[in-house]
Amino acid sequence: MSHDTWLHRSVRASVRPLIDTPVTPNHITTARLVSGLAAAAMFALDWQYWAAAMFLLSMLLDRADGELARASGKSSPWGHQYDLIADTSCNALAFVGIGIGLRDGLFGAAAIPMGIVAGAAIICILWWVTRVEQQHGRRAGELRALPRFDPDDAMIVIPAAALLDWMAPLLAAATVGAPLFAWAA
Repeated sequence: MSHDTWLHRSVRASVRPLIDTPVTPNHITTARLVSGLAAAAMFALDWQYWAAAMFLLSMLLDRADGELARASGKSSPWGHQYDLIADTSCNALAFVGIGIGLRDGLFGAAAIPMGIVAGAAIICILWWVTRVEQQHGRRAGELRALPRFDPDDAMIVIPAAALLDWMAPLLAAATVGAPLFAWAA
């Protein structure tokens, strides 16, 4: 993952005051995990707008943990793995929550397995990244992207879709696109 994206830059100043404090990147990763799980639960309850705000906060915390790790020199292999697992859990469960929340909408009960398929594909992508890193070293599984943009930044589409009431099209796209991406990886 790139470490100089627009989202990383947006949190950089906010982590500087934490550099010489007892706060560690793993504390921020835990806050990311808790806020991401809360967002997934809010999506499941069909509280789209609250879920959008919570997921956006979770995304920013995801960028902040890495920024603090690099700025403070507090990075560790375990912290890197914890970050990957937290990120994958939040992103995968967001889609499961979206599917549950949309069960009374356009797709009916099929929305639930659609969310599960999208979430499972995200987990497969983590498995692929972890396997590549085990074989070729840390960061070997990173996907190349446009300048100042990382493929993980595309998750910004989740809160945007929630605010625009485009959750059903997002779920349909993720149900097809995430497995195709996982298969291609």
